[in-house]
Amino acid sequence: SRRLLNPGSAGQPAWHVELEPVAGPQGDGAATTLPHWQAGDLLQIFPPGDDARPRLYSIASLPADGAIHLLVRAIRGADGTPGRMSGLLAGVAAEGTVFRARVRAHDNFRLGANATRPLILIGNGTGLAGLLAHLRQRARNGDGRNWLVFGERNAAHDFFFRDELQHWLDSGLLERLDLAFSRDQPEKRYVQQVLRDAADDLRRWIDQGAAIYVCGSLEGMGQEVQQILLGLLGQARLEQLSEQGRYRRDLY
Repeated sequence: SRRLLNPGSAGQPAWHVELEPVAGPQGDGAATTLPHWQAGDLLQIFPPGDDARPRLYSIASLPADGAIHLLVRAIRGADGTPGRMSGLLAGVAAEGTVFRARVRAHDNFRLGANATRPLILIGNGTGLAGLLAHLRQRARNGDGRNWLVFGERNAAHDFFFRDELQHWLDSGLLERLDLAFSRDQPEKRYVQQVLRDAADDLRRWIDQGAAIYVCGSLEGMGQEVQQILLGLLGQARLEQLSEQGRYRRDLY
């Protein structure tokens, strides 16, 4: 199944896609057992007829949810051509279409030794997928002290999973939720500005043992968040966090 997450948005459509496993190469068998994965892992999907260039998507769900959930942006090239895989997942392929796929472990974005640490989760757009999986895992385990920084275009159209995030904020699973909707104020505001403005709190969380997870676009958000963190923490401290596994990124 799929559900449009941002109707009316000025940005490209973003879809919540759910995939279920079926047996047999053409999906002509009965439903089968989901493969195991952990929060932070990826789904590798092969476009029909193209086994050489699989696409990777952050998994937003957990095995207990009964399906693999993805957040897929319906991207288009400069000439208007839809992305080969995203075009299928985000509208062209009918429900029931079968794709060849496999779960790929992403050790560098799993919680690992950070399972009981405070978490600072930073992302934009469909990068929320990888962060949602971690929050859903923390919700199941009852682990608190989570801080999410999320950015998109407009709150009215692009606040993905608003109800779930608000529930976590109200229940205390999210200790802090900072939002940066870039088109909702005269001067565009992005997640990197949020981090800069929260410099003292960021350092305090790090001093208290927090780990940082960044998920989303490499160009723009990912690179600029890296520069902000370098400025706030210093290169030596950021390298130390990376060596300790407390600074992890899933950028594309």
